[in-house]
Amino acid sequence: MNDTKILVTLGPNSLKDNIIRQMDKEDVSLFRINLSHTKINDVESVISKIQKNSETPICLDSEGAQIRNQSMSNNKIYFNKDDIVKIHFKDVLGDGNNISFTPKGIARKLYSGDKIYIDFDCVILNVIKREKNYCLAIVENDGIVGSNKAVNVDRMIDLNTIIEKDKKAIEIGRNMGVKNYALSFTQSRDDIVKMRKLIGEDTNLICKVESMKALINLEEIIDSTDQILIDRGDLSRHVSLEKIPFLQRRIISAARSKRKPVFVATNLLESMVTQRTPSRAELNDVVSTLLMGADGLVLAAETAVGAFPVDAVKLLRNLINESTRWTENTSITEILAD
Repeated sequence: MNDTKILVTLGPNSLKDNIIRQMDKEDVSLFRINLSHTKINDVESVISKIQKNSETPICLDSEGAQIRNQSMSNNKIYFNKDDIVKIHFKDVLGDGNNISFTPKGIARKLYSGDKIYIDFDCVILNVIKREKNYCLAIVENDGIVGSNKAVNVDRMIDLNTIIEKDKKAIEIGRNMGVKNYALSFTQSRDDIVKMRKLIGEDTNLICKVESMKALINLEEIIDSTDQILIDRGDLSRHVSLEKIPFLQRRIISAARSKRKPVFVATNLLESMVTQRTPSRAELNDVVSTLLMGADGLVLAAETAVGAFPVDAVKLLRNLINESTRWTENTSITEILAD
């Protein structure tokens, strides 16, 4: 059995008894529950569903220090260039001229001149004025904004790494026997100490590298955690895209030098969200990631909301198996052999 791990994120398209059982047959190492997309009232039932259909361990992945927009009318709205948008301090249903963000109170930290990037720069808002109950912003880059999308501000805003929702979810997880936890937006050793107090010493902690602070404090984070996860998606909100491949190599090298397992996430088989087969570039990316030393790979949208979750897991397992046969001296005949 290959010891390269597959972490599978469960969501609307895969949280089904038969789908969980089918994916489980592909030697999945962890079933991941993304708290950013799971309501706290649903955490217990989601854990129960997984435990009913599989003995594969579960990983609760915290929501953590991130800004997101709230619900949008009809679940998505088009923002027109040069339109004025109110960023409300209270919760509102978003439309073309109104929006609100979580965590609660975060909009009060915005000031004139701040640039807000929604859903990986799909829409850019420039704050132009601050009023009593809202900020006014102009749409610099038009596009579609869906509900609950990641938001980035062009300056550092202090956020709590562990939010109340995470604490409640961890308590539920501990009571139900969950032994694996991922800390989103890990920034320092202090964050890890706080998380460890919540999850206990008898658990496995995966710290996610997805921010500038994590890069700056990488060595102390690696030293203080059990495992590392490189989230290439959120990391690309903080550094330019062309730097991601090289940062990935450096982080993997740093983790392996300290004998800490390292996982890689985001866009591994992104085409399979809508297609049964991935692109050739994605196949090369997966294999390159394995060959540079990744101990595991994370499927996110591919299995959470993708149309072919089981196929994605099977294909990833096949790629992992093929990679174990490969050496620099492997002949074409050997590669083509069944």
